[in-house]
Amino acid sequence: MSKIKKKRRVSIKLDMTPMVDIAFLLLIFYMATTQFKPPEAKAVELPTSHSQIELPKKDIINVTVSALDSIYVDWIERVPMIVEGVQQEVKARRVRTVQDNSIAVEIGRGRAVNPKALVVVKADAGASFGRMQDVMSQMQDININQILVITSNELE
Repeated sequence: MSKIKKKRRVSIKLDMTPMVDIAFLLLIFYMATTQFKPPEAKAVELPTSHSQIELPKKDIINVTVSALDSIYVDWIERVPMIVEGVQQEVKARRVRTVQDNSIAVEIGRGRAVNPKALVVVKADAGASFGRMQDVMSQMQDININQILVITSNELE
């Protein structure tokens, strides 16, 4: 009988440094390119609902009614600006605090900038019914009959 010689195994060493470098580069890339949700004009506690509709990311006019019944209208518009001698258009957010009877005027200003903008209403759960009725009637006066009312999703 002949003896079989066992070959000696050679251990393999893997250098993990390049993989760690790539992971950090990807992390930095995603952190730098992520677009965060823009800050709200006024933070509100939304009422709950079962329905779910996807909100468009652009072309919206926000009407926010706070718990203290103050009203804010905001929209995004392009503003011409000169940067390093070159004229460019920059996105700017316009936030207006609205008085009782000028809701329609401010929504009209937003519509003048972007005629196809959809009106989105965010009302605090503690806002009075009368204030919301005023907002809705002023929108009807300027023939805005299609709006979205934002609510938070109710967990089942």
